[in-house]
Amino acid sequence: MYNVTEFIFLGLSPNQGVQRVCFVTFLLLYTAIVLGNVLIVLTVMVSRSLGSPMYFFLGFLSFVEICYSSTTAPKLIWDLLAERKAISVWGCMTQLFFMHLFGAAEIFLLTVMAYDRYVAICKPLHYTTIMSRQVCAGLVAVAWVGGFVHSLAQSLLIFPLPFCGPNVIDHYFCDLLPLLKLACSDTFLIGLLIVANGGTLSVISFVGLLASYVVILLHLRTCSSEGRRKALSTCGSHVTVVLLFFGPCVFIYSRPSATLPEDKMVSVFYTVVTPLLNPVIYSLRNAEVKKAMRGLWGRAEQPGDR
Repeated sequence: MYNVTEFIFLGLSPNQGVQRVCFVTFLLLYTAIVLGNVLIVLTVMVSRSLGSPMYFFLGFLSFVEICYSSTTAPKLIWDLLAERKAISVWGCMTQLFFMHLFGAAEIFLLTVMAYDRYVAICKPLHYTTIMSRQVCAGLVAVAWVGGFVHSLAQSLLIFPLPFCGPNVIDHYFCDLLPLLKLACSDTFLIGLLIVANGGTLSVISFVGLLASYVVILLHLRTCSSEGRRKALSTCGSHVTVVLLFFGPCVFIYSRPSATLPEDKMVSVFYTVVTPLLNPVIYSLRNAEVKKAMRGLWGRAEQPGDR
């Protein structure tokens, strides 16, 4: 089925000087992604004050961010110093599968978090009943299953395609549209199905999220100024993350199967920049998270003080 055994990435730039600068930059960014999101996961796990469903979902979101960025960033960083940026065909397909698994899981998780905010603000008296531990665990499981089904569907559209050459991908990771350009067959229908799967998921989820926040904003008109301020603070963080993640995804996956010169830079944004900004946004805009982090830091310092 595959006459080629590997694909060659062109990467971000052919300039050696630019590649060295990018190596240092992305190494620092990826380190910050891992450390920042691990810090949030540990804070949520250890701190009793962060026992509400919102922080339960936040911990899983940070875990997904680590996994999501790890599907592309380590290979990107390694290739920035490599003369030959190669990946095996099956390595490429594996990267494609897991990137869409974690990406779709994040989309579903962000939708779940919006539903959590809707229940907390619009139905506060029933919040603990509706968002019980069992329900929260079930919603996280649905997010993972949804991500798996989406990724499997996308992968099954790409796996059977014949690749007989050329094998050069003008990108820094394996993705759907660049691979479609290399297939030795008519991919028009496959391209439509990919857009129908990935694009529809992004657009419908994005519209649903915006609609939920419109309902929340309308409800906030009846709340006290203090309650309105607190709700807008927590919702503001989530809306910022949604816009940062969904904007690039809709741009990439909601158009016909054609690649644009801007795709690589847009991809850097949602594979590296957004996972880095999430812990910053949630920690800086949330007093409870900042307080819990200071408490975690204090516990870490105690053994050395004795």
